[in-house]
Amino acid sequence: MNTPGFPILSLLILLPLAGAVATGVGSNENRAKTIALAFAILELLASLVVLKLFDAADGHFQMVERHAWIPSLNIEYLLGIDGIAVLFLPMSALLTVISILASWNSVQHLKRFHFVLLLVLESVTIGIFTALDLMLFFLFWELTLPAIFFLIGLWGIGPERRGAAMKYTLFMLFGGVPLLFAILMLAFNYASQVGGGIPEDLAFSYPLLLQTPVPDQLQTLVFFLLLLGFAVKTPLAPFHTWLPTATMEAPTQLTALLTGLKLGAFGILRFAMPLAPSAALEYSWVLGIFGAITLIYGALIALQQTNLRRLLAYAGISHVGLVIVGIASLNTLGIQGAIFHLLNFTLIAASLMLVAGMIQHRLGSTEAVHLGGLAKVMPRLTGFYFLFAFASMAIPGTSGFPAELMLIFGALNAHPSLGITALAGAVLCAAYMLSFTRRAFFGPVTQPRVEQLQDLRPRELLMLCIPAFLTLLWGFAPNSVLKTNQATTELWLARLFDQPVLQEPHLTRLDVQP
Repeated sequence: MNTPGFPILSLLILLPLAGAVATGVGSNENRAKTIALAFAILELLASLVVLKLFDAADGHFQMVERHAWIPSLNIEYLLGIDGIAVLFLPMSALLTVISILASWNSVQHLKRFHFVLLLVLESVTIGIFTALDLMLFFLFWELTLPAIFFLIGLWGIGPERRGAAMKYTLFMLFGGVPLLFAILMLAFNYASQVGGGIPEDLAFSYPLLLQTPVPDQLQTLVFFLLLLGFAVKTPLAPFHTWLPTATMEAPTQLTALLTGLKLGAFGILRFAMPLAPSAALEYSWVLGIFGAITLIYGALIALQQTNLRRLLAYAGISHVGLVIVGIASLNTLGIQGAIFHLLNFTLIAASLMLVAGMIQHRLGSTEAVHLGGLAKVMPRLTGFYFLFAFASMAIPGTSGFPAELMLIFGALNAHPSLGITALAGAVLCAAYMLSFTRRAFFGPVTQPRVEQLQDLRPRELLMLCIPAFLTLLWGFAPNSVLKTNQATTELWLARLFDQPVLQEPHLTRLDVQP
C-alpha cells in the first residue's frame, strides 16, 4: 500500500466539481464554456501528475486515501489506483476536454447547465476508477445516470431523444439492482467469516474483501449478479439495445463519452472476477461465450447499417465483445490486451464518433445515401477518419494492432474456438468499415449539399490531433501502455488462482490492510 501525503485522487474528483460550481454560478453564459474548459484542462494536468507519480513496478494499490464515511455501517471513503485504472484517469480527462471543445458552438440553450453536467460526469467517472469501497463505487456508478439523462434529453439531436434518455436510465437502473445485491452479499459474508454481528462487522472495503474467503455457492451467485449488472452498461448482448438508440439521439459529445468509456467492462475486470475467483474460473466459459456472441453479433449487424453513427455503435458493441473474450482467456496476454483495447476506445471509438458528429452537424445526416465523395470536399476530415478506421481494423502502426494481436493470442492460448472467433471478428470489422467507407467517402459527389461542405476548422483539428498522435504513438510504442499494467496484471491473475480459504478464524478487520 502506497499512501501519499497529499490527497491527489480526491483532488481529481473535486476539481471538476469545483469547475461545475464556477461554471454554474457565472452570470455570463458565453463564458461558461471557457471556465469549463479551463477546469477540464487543469484536471487533465492533475491526472498526468498522478500518472507520473505512479510506480508501475508495484502491482498493489497506490496513493490510497482512507477516511471514515458512515462508521455505523463501516462504509469508508477509500480511494486508490493500480495499473488497471491509472491510465483511464488521463484518458477520461482528455475525453472530457475534447467533449467540451466538440460542444463549443453546438449548444445554443442552457449552456451553463450543459457544461456543468459534463464536469459532474467527469468527476463521478474518475470516482468509478478510483473508488476502493464498494458502496462508494456504487454511489459514483449511480451518479452517472442523472447527468447522462439530462444530456440526452435536453441536448439530443434526434426526435426521440427523451425516449432514448428514459430507455438508458431504465436499463442502468435495472443493472444497478444486481450490483447492489452482490455488494450486500459480500459485506454480510465478511461479517459471517469473522463471526461478528450486523451491522457493526459489515465490510465494503475492496482490498479487505479480496482477502475474505467466500463459499463456492455464494461466489457463483455473486459472480453472476455482478456480471449481469456490469453487462448492461458494457453493453453485452442481449442488453445492448440502449447504445444504438442513445447514439442516434444523443449529442455528439455524449456519444463520444458513451462509446469511449466502457465502464461496464472495467467493472467486470475490477470487481466481478477478483471478488468471486472460484466462480470466475469455473464459469469463465460463460463469459467467453457472451463475449463471442456479442463480438460476432455486433459485427454482423454493423455490416447491414447504412448510417455511420449506428454502424459505429454496433462496431463498439462488437469490439467490447472482443474485450470480454480477452478477459475470459485468463492469461496475461488476454488481460493486458483487454486493458489496452479499453484504452483504445477512448481514442479510436470516441474519435470516430466525433468525426460522424462533424458530418452530422454540417450535413444534417450520416446516412450513406446522403454522403458520397466526401474525400473530395473534406480531405482533412477524411484523413483523420481513415487513421481511426484503420486503427479500428487493427492495421499495423496503429494502437489497435498490438491490442487486438494480444487479445487474439490470449484467446488462442485459452481455447482455439475463442481465438478463431476473435479472428472472425477482425475480418468482419474490416468488412463493415471498408464497405461503408467506399460508399461514403469515395465515388462521385451526388448531393449538392456535399459540394458546399467546409473541411475541418482549427478547433476541430485540435480535437482530433491529440487522439491521432496517441493512436500512432501507442501503435509504434505499445510498451508505453503495457509496462504500466504488467505488474498489476500478474497480481490480478495470482489473486484469481491463489484464493483465500474458508478456514480462517483469526480473520479480523484490523488484520487486513489494502
